[in-house]
Amino acid sequence: MVLSKTQRIAALSVAMAALILFFVFRPSPLPVDSGVVRRGPLQVTLEGEGVTRVNDRFVIAAPVSGKLVRVELEEGDRVRKGSVVASLLPPQLDSREFREASARSEAARAALDEAIARQSRAALTLALAERRFGRYRNLYGEGAVSKEAYELAENEAQTLRKEVQGARSGAEAARYNFGALQAIIDRQVAGKPVTVLSPVDGRVLRIHEQSERFVSAGSPLVDIGDPSAIEIVIDVLSSDAIRVKPGNRVVIQDWGGDRELKGVVKTVGPAAFTKTSALGIEEKRVNIVAVLSRDEPLLGDNFRVQASIVLREASDVLQVPVSSLFRGKEGWHLFVIEDGRAIDKPVTVGMRGALQAQVLAGVRMGQRVVVHPTNELKDGMPVQVQE
Repeated sequence: MVLSKTQRIAALSVAMAALILFFVFRPSPLPVDSGVVRRGPLQVTLEGEGVTRVNDRFVIAAPVSGKLVRVELEEGDRVRKGSVVASLLPPQLDSREFREASARSEAARAALDEAIARQSRAALTLALAERRFGRYRNLYGEGAVSKEAYELAENEAQTLRKEVQGARSGAEAARYNFGALQAIIDRQVAGKPVTVLSPVDGRVLRIHEQSERFVSAGSPLVDIGDPSAIEIVIDVLSSDAIRVKPGNRVVIQDWGGDRELKGVVKTVGPAAFTKTSALGIEEKRVNIVAVLSRDEPLLGDNFRVQASIVLREASDVLQVPVSSLFRGKEGWHLFVIEDGRAIDKPVTVGMRGALQAQVLAGVRMGQRVVVHPTNELKDGMPVQVQE
């Protein structure tokens, strides 16, 4: 059948109109961001803020109540073991207190003399018993005395040895007691201050009291330690702390230097404490203590740092951006871009880091996936990757 010219024009017009309607009403591709499935190293880390502290910190306290002489040391000064870090003037005794202290001192002197005499008597008695035991041992070997007599002499010598040890300890205790009481009298008479000595070599970390003032016994005066022996205290949520083990690697960042510092977890706190967050929420947190692999001289005591605790890591795994994953009816899903369309794919996820996640099955290397998929995106929908 041959169409007339008018029919051909009409058919062409209908076809053109249908084509125009198709392009007008065809859904436009949804613009999306994309990432690439790739292989590479992956770390699962736990981020936390921490502070530095000296490993062995010694808080030097006032041994007696009295007037503190102005501390001449400055924070950061080096001190040697046995050097004077502070001095205290004990309060002056009145006449009655002085007489009582003198009497206690004389009583302690008499007790010391008695203890020394007791020690001398015990030593003399032991010497006689030792000679007697030596004779009985020889006679027993010759059969001249009975075994019972030999054992009695041996037991007597052993008992006296213990008595000599007890007498020696008693004399030593009496000597220390007399020295402590006599020191009160000597300081009262000569006005000598009580000196506080450094127990170790180190540096002054903090001076609690520097000016002259009356302090009570036990009041902290000076903190001393070695600032080169630094450890990091990181507090994390208790629910995260159970994943941390001693020996986990730690990366220290944002501490002020131009490089990252390395360390390992030393201990995980055995108990949690309550801390209020910036939002006013009470949280249970646990202290993680890490030590640096090498000393960093620029770090001091109580410096703030940002730490990443490496929980798990692998050198070469297939991975996708974490932002491409979403929960489906059965596990994890993502959208793979194929021929300009987003195809919904179920995937099996392994380790999950901060930015990347391991994929065990469902995608292959080099495929492009949609990141940050919106609720509008459906399976099979055309998409346009934004540059």
